[in-house]
Amino acid sequence: MQALRRFTVRAALPEPLAPLSQLVMNLRWSWHAETRDLFETLDPDLWQRCGGDPVKVLGEVSAERLAALAKDRKFVRRLQDAVDDLEEYLSTPRWYQSLGAEAPASIAYFSAEFGITEVLPQYSGGLGILAGDHLKAASDLGLPLIGVGLLYRAGYFTQGLSADGWQLEHYPSMDPHGLPLKLLRQPDGSAVVIAVPLPEGRTLHAHVWRAQVGRVSLLLLDSDIEENAPSERVVTDRLYGGDEDHRLRQEMLLGIGGVRALRAYCGRTATPAPEVFHANEGHAGFQGVERIRELTEAHGLSFAEALQAVRAGTVFTTHTPVPAGIDRFPKALIERYFAGFGVPLHDLLVLGAEEDPTKFNMAHMGLRLGQRANGVSQLHGHVSRGMFSDLWPGFDESDVPIGSITNGVHAPTWTARELVEMGTQSSSQGDRYDGEDVEHFDGVDKIPASDLWSIRRTLRTRLVEEVRRRIRDTALSRGATEAEVGWTETAFDPDVLTIGFARRVPSYKRLTLMLRDPDRLKALLLDPERPIQLVIAGKSHPADDGGKKLIQQMVAFADDPEIRHRIAFLPGYDIGMARYLYWGCDVWLNNPLRPLEACGTSGMKAALNGGLNLSIRDGWWDEWFDGQNGWAIPTADGVTDHDRRDEVEARAIYDLLSNQVLPRFYERDRNGVPGRWVEMVRHTLRETGPKVLATRMVRDYTRALYVPAAGSARSMAADGYSPARGEAAWRTHVLSHWHDVRVAHVEATGGSDTPQIGSTLDLRAEVELPGLAPEEVEVQAAYGRVDDADGLHDVTTVPMKHEQTDGSRHWFTATVPLERTGAFGYTVRVLPHSAHLADPAELGVVTSA
Repeated sequence: MQALRRFTVRAALPEPLAPLSQLVMNLRWSWHAETRDLFETLDPDLWQRCGGDPVKVLGEVSAERLAALAKDRKFVRRLQDAVDDLEEYLSTPRWYQSLGAEAPASIAYFSAEFGITEVLPQYSGGLGILAGDHLKAASDLGLPLIGVGLLYRAGYFTQGLSADGWQLEHYPSMDPHGLPLKLLRQPDGSAVVIAVPLPEGRTLHAHVWRAQVGRVSLLLLDSDIEENAPSERVVTDRLYGGDEDHRLRQEMLLGIGGVRALRAYCGRTATPAPEVFHANEGHAGFQGVERIRELTEAHGLSFAEALQAVRAGTVFTTHTPVPAGIDRFPKALIERYFAGFGVPLHDLLVLGAEEDPTKFNMAHMGLRLGQRANGVSQLHGHVSRGMFSDLWPGFDESDVPIGSITNGVHAPTWTARELVEMGTQSSSQGDRYDGEDVEHFDGVDKIPASDLWSIRRTLRTRLVEEVRRRIRDTALSRGATEAEVGWTETAFDPDVLTIGFARRVPSYKRLTLMLRDPDRLKALLLDPERPIQLVIAGKSHPADDGGKKLIQQMVAFADDPEIRHRIAFLPGYDIGMARYLYWGCDVWLNNPLRPLEACGTSGMKAALNGGLNLSIRDGWWDEWFDGQNGWAIPTADGVTDHDRRDEVEARAIYDLLSNQVLPRFYERDRNGVPGRWVEMVRHTLRETGPKVLATRMVRDYTRALYVPAAGSARSMAADGYSPARGEAAWRTHVLSHWHDVRVAHVEATGGSDTPQIGSTLDLRAEVELPGLAPEEVEVQAAYGRVDDADGLHDVTTVPMKHEQTDGSRHWFTATVPLERTGAFGYTVRVLPHSAHLADPAELGVVTSA
């Protein structure tokens, strides 16, 4: 017989222990070691059985144990100290509070997934973990950020393996009442209900659950409520599940429902309304459409006027390095769902227009709705400018207005406690890192090499113990008997070089590249003097049979009795498993097809623990590999034969392992310490550590994007949105006349027949601007190195000064310095100009000589 509903009956907390509820409902415990220690004290055995989930522990701990602890004065004192520490954390001014009035009063951060803790499994991979780390770092820095997402009742999925190594998906049903969540309620105690209109007069309703992530509130919308028809109840069933219709309804609930949930939350809690809206990927794009609808209804703005106001305060981050990763819906489906939404359908469709006229592109909408946009590493910013260059015709890729802010990871979540306590994230004076800019963690220089090596072995041993436990459980789940799993007790070795590879399993990440030459890999695993051992994990999307086949190939290789004590594929990759891998692996392997890895933050987490990266120069590793923090795998860029490219790059991995990695690891001094290896570990902790922090990332977002976006949003909203109306009118005016703009003539004076470095060139340009005033444009002199086809490179631009007018003809001048030797070239171009533009390329029009 099946239960209709599952829920947890908890013992009532005695009065002295009542503050435990306050601690458990703030997810700061997920990265605060002292609070986790306190929860473990409730019942150490139960803590282990519950996987470190304090909500489960409180649900299962006995009333007798609670009564005993209530009388334990030492425990009650520890509890009060933990509560006091949390309250101080929540109330003390932090870095953000030093920015003053220009900083936004509130920031909304939308994402389809959030990886805060394995207790709240609302993530599939890197995007969600990044979003979770963003929230945690925002809390640590004091940002008034509000996260917005969906509550998936079955999460992504839990992963198992069949007897033949095929990925199995399980979807456990989660009861929100058993999670560290609170329902957003009306003053009368009833639940707040959000409504989103659907076709045929249907409505999608949702409750709003709030998770408290330190100082940051995370709002999660849940459609599994009685107000909905059966087809709507399942909208938030699974992360990234269902067909196009299902996904569209999820993204409408995230964007449209998310804005409505924000309005309800701010109204109920007296929280300032967000001035900045950050869309983390295209899934959240409809938040901008809903805000346009709000402005047209509440303030009488036209769509174009509301668009200017919305764009000003919107930040869009793309994580996608390939067009296949972008959400695209049939245009007819958008027409069906938005026919009566409240915004002109034609204008909405323009936002998502792409080359294929039958498709609606969510990333294109995100870029058109966001005045400021970024990729998530320097290389990814470059890739994104190329991928989306068609939206800015006439501009070089370097001029496409997509910047980059390299991702970071939340150190308190991912760093082994022992390393932090040793001082690896402190200054040489012992000061803990507090969120300000630092060059390096020089406290690690005071730690003796023997101590660093000892703690690395301790962490490796902990990983080995966890691997043994997991491979035993996996073998039993795949059909082995107790009599057949004895070998797992001695699998892996805490003194063997341990390599980790764990990530999602799309084809471009090349899970099985290491199997390219199985005999050579087997020889590395079984080398009698210098062996390696490999721990591998990752999930394939349930609909990706190709990815599942890669997992099956890896499992088949690892099942070989000759090598299964040296290599393991561990199913069930999640935050809980990941910590052991980042703590214990000596080397973190990453071998994607360059440049298809947007950032790749798993290697950052390994680096925070002294792990050395062995990686293709893609994502973050392309900019922060320095020759001492690991090894760069040579790439066969430009080789179009994928088979040959795989062959070349796999051979490079084997060669690096054999000739550089293994000798350095196993070369020991008389005390058994590999001196050169430990110095690489020390260098990684000192130099790479500060760069990969999520606090650095969030500071970058705040300074480069959030503060300017808040200023633009305030400017557009002033005087009853008069500037927004004016800007929309100006854009229409400029674009209607732009086809007549022409650079009629350019002349240069001042340079000799043999110009020398240090001299200058005076340029004078005649520009025709029929219907436009000279202050409505910016005329630029562009100069730089020139190639054999007269293409300009390493371009520098300087504004040209308006000198003279004759009707629609205008003359502009500038002086260009000759600062380099070799082939030199210049041109003149004309761009729209407005004080409200964040980038001169924003309108997507340019005229060049």
